[in-house]
Amino acid sequence: MNEDRRYKSSVKMIRKKIRGRESAPVLKSVSLDTGEFPFLSYPLLEQTDMVKHCFTTRQGGASQGIFASLNLSFTRGDEREAVEENFRRVSQVLGTRYEDFVFTDQTHTTNVRRVGREDAGKGLIRERGYSDVDGLITDEPGLVLSTFYADCVPLYFVDTKNRAIGLSHSGWRGTAGRMGRVTLEAMRREFGTRPEDVVCAIGPSICQDCYEISQDVAEEFMREFSEHSQEILVEKGGGKYQLDLWHANEIVLLEAGIRKEHLSVTDVCTCCNPQLLFSHRASQGRRGNLGAFLSLKLSSY
Repeated sequence: MNEDRRYKSSVKMIRKKIRGRESAPVLKSVSLDTGEFPFLSYPLLEQTDMVKHCFTTRQGGASQGIFASLNLSFTRGDEREAVEENFRRVSQVLGTRYEDFVFTDQTHTTNVRRVGREDAGKGLIRERGYSDVDGLITDEPGLVLSTFYADCVPLYFVDTKNRAIGLSHSGWRGTAGRMGRVTLEAMRREFGTRPEDVVCAIGPSICQDCYEISQDVAEEFMREFSEHSQEILVEKGGGKYQLDLWHANEIVLLEAGIRKEHLSVTDVCTCCNPQLLFSHRASQGRRGNLGAFLSLKLSSY
């Protein structure tokens, strides 16, 4: 991604102000033969000089209609050829091979799977052979961990000492189940990871202002985050609440031992930016999927 630059577009990205932080993800673009390809990137992850990563927008792809244009889902009704072309463009932007993507099988669990070279291509060019996996970890360079979104929270992990990475999908169920902590525990078991050596990012997802939940979901968060429930929940009346998934995941990661200076928290809401990002709530389900991608550089052997 050495040709990336700040993206200039007529689409204005709405950012949310969060606890005095500077903007976390940066909107960049690469010029491909097919046109401009915008994506979001985290400077904190780039500074490790160990990984390639991005969070895609809905622009720069080959899909049409409600999937326009960079849909990364094969299961929502889009033409397969268009989705395959979209992944080819992502591979160009990352400077990786098309056959090196490996997918989750997201069902809102807290299951984390270690993947290796033998898993390359699973989900894209061959069957996964596993199910109910919302997080992936690896220490093999070149393998592209891939998770998918339309409002839920991406969690990026880079172990700077043991040269290992993780990428996890955390919706409300995953957040209540402390997916961030579960991922770190899996990395500790597999690679000897210590939280103090890990750089993390909480990716673009739905913000508190846009995320209304029911009483039963709110009560689950009140139980799990009893000391912080007033920080992450706002009662609206009528059994409705607004939930701050960004801060909830921040709490999970900090309590798991991530250093505050090693954590970037998004200020970009998928629902507030429907022209730039797919959002399930904003589109009432008529949408494609965004992708989060993370790969160890081949030079990091």
